[in-house]
Amino acid sequence: MTESALLEVRNLQKRFGNHEVLKDINLAVTKGEVLTIIGRSGSGKSTLLRGLNLLEPPTSGQILFHGENVLADNFDLIRYRTKVGMVFQNFNLFNNLSVLDNVVVPQVTVLKRDKGAAKKHGMEILQQMNMGPFVNAKPAQLSGGQKQRVAIARSVAMDPEMLLFDEPTSALDPEMVDDVLAAMKDLASTGLTMIVVTHEMAFARDVSDTVIFMHDGVVGEQGTPAQIFEHPREAATRDFLKRYLNRA
Repeated sequence: MTESALLEVRNLQKRFGNHEVLKDINLAVTKGEVLTIIGRSGSGKSTLLRGLNLLEPPTSGQILFHGENVLADNFDLIRYRTKVGMVFQNFNLFNNLSVLDNVVVPQVTVLKRDKGAAKKHGMEILQQMNMGPFVNAKPAQLSGGQKQRVAIARSVAMDPEMLLFDEPTSALDPEMVDDVLAAMKDLASTGLTMIVVTHEMAFARDVSDTVIFMHDGVVGEQGTPAQIFEHPREAATRDFLKRYLNRA
């Protein structure tokens, strides 16, 4: 295992039938690191992220968390998913529950946390997400940006070591995007380890420690934001960034 890596991916592959979506992916994430994954639609970004959480089980390769192989038959997947949480594009809230209960119920059912303690913890995090006034609302009463902040709060309330974000702003109206990105920036500043698939280039440039550009199912290029955005080495990276950053 790479020294100090919290999560390491080795030779990861994913096939759907004869179609190889991920081809020999290797990466490592250290504690407190913010890693963003950028690239065109269809490059394998979301498949990789879902593979890390085993929502799309890889065809071959290894995923090591604290040095343990997540893909081993005897690995405790439920515990792993509490330590490596996921925030989805479309929120996945329980529409019949209040905002507060959406954050409390997973703590009680999965972590076996006392309900009073879960409520206190949930309220603190919802306040941090500026959702305190909405704790008794149902998801149908919220904007898309508010729903996503509740979804993030729900994941944070599980006390994860790492959060995976699958294009968390892609389902939002443009005016709501900034609120969610601001909440994610605040989380990053607390030292939470994050892997973020995003098309928000300013977020990738300003908040990341490491940026990965994916291209045709491979890691086309990896480096610091300055390296990727200012001095990309690969032609595919340069071409992609021209389109998104309006570079001549």
